[in-house]
Amino acid sequence: MKVLVIGGGAREHALCRSLSLDPDVTALHCAPGNAGIAEVAELHQVDALDGAAVARLATGLAADLVVVGPEAPLVAGVADAVRAAGIPCFGPSKEAAQLEGSKAFAKDVMAAAGVPTARSYVCTTPDEIDTALDAFGAPYVVKDDGLAAGKGVVVTDDIEQARAHALSCDRVVIEEYLDGPEVSLFAITDGRTVLPLTPAQDFKRALDGDEGPNTGGMGAYSPLPWADPKLVDDVMATVLQPTVDELRRRGTPFSGLLYAGLAITSRGVRVIEFNARFGDPETQVVLARLKTPLAGVLLNAAKGTLDAEPPLNWRDDAAVTVVVAAHNYPGTPRTGDVIEGLDEVAAEDAPHAYVLHAGTKRDGDAVESAGGRVLSVTATGKDLAQARERAYAAVGRIRLEGAQHRTDIARKAAEHPAGQ
Repeated sequence: MKVLVIGGGAREHALCRSLSLDPDVTALHCAPGNAGIAEVAELHQVDALDGAAVARLATGLAADLVVVGPEAPLVAGVADAVRAAGIPCFGPSKEAAQLEGSKAFAKDVMAAAGVPTARSYVCTTPDEIDTALDAFGAPYVVKDDGLAAGKGVVVTDDIEQARAHALSCDRVVIEEYLDGPEVSLFAITDGRTVLPLTPAQDFKRALDGDEGPNTGGMGAYSPLPWADPKLVDDVMATVLQPTVDELRRRGTPFSGLLYAGLAITSRGVRVIEFNARFGDPETQVVLARLKTPLAGVLLNAAKGTLDAEPPLNWRDDAAVTVVVAAHNYPGTPRTGDVIEGLDEVAAEDAPHAYVLHAGTKRDGDAVESAGGRVLSVTATGKDLAQARERAYAAVGRIRLEGAQHRTDIARKAAEHPAGQ
């Protein structure tokens, strides 16, 4: 089949890498892509938020499947435009994507479906904000209702910081703090059948020890050796299937990738948030462990025939990804710096470690930084300790002036597999 992937980050590079290894994929295209994706797919320029333009591109390429990577095109309705052109699309409709596009909508769906989540208030006035902050106390959890590229959440003990963030949002969700480790669980769904992937854990804070500001994610690992073996079954029964069923009941069926961000609290599993697409950087480690060819699974989800798909096959290997970020990320990151060492990683570390590009572009023979998160260095190994060792060895070969990365991705889980 011919596949078109929309997006240009490390998540899309991970998707394109997996699709390029699928024997059923005869042609792979990506728009707009990046310098790394160009090695496995033909790149095209398109406004990813313009559904009509994406549909025209897919039609012109005679694509059999379109995979929409980022959240903004989904919330803008790009998947609807592609489906209206008669092409199967992996990604939810504009209405269903509100599960990520509006945290208030997500809370309403969870309440109707009986999904366990944090108690919360939706606030639009200063008085409502003050009432909610007083009701929950510290630590304060304040979330911009709309899309904020993973950086719209503030968790702080400082009430003035919490209030300032809340007042900067048009509409804000203030909720109780959930204790316990966080887990990301993805599920592929056609709006009825739900196929869970393997859990992963990501690292949101910029600095070691979970210090510093929130980011889009600085690394991830999978599997979670400390997690309850029944975790996936429990989340399927209490979170994923009820949410999919509720959205179908409302007449807005969710087809695509449903991402549950979970807290494993002292009172059980609670949903922190839903996303309507593959998460970045968790996709990098989840797909590194997936044995089942990807294209057919995504096509079955897009066509509503996921019930014909057998259970997914997974490698026993562990996977770790470490994000190499630009100077001053997540503030105003510096771009245009030359990236060196990519050929060395390919020569010395393959096939166990490889580089997935996020914010990169090619300028002649040089690859340059073009975003805040620049690379996702991903490695597999027989366990997390070996995967970490391989990932950081590869990171050590990369030279990017002013670059930063965390040194503690998956360290606790590798050193203490039985518990966090």
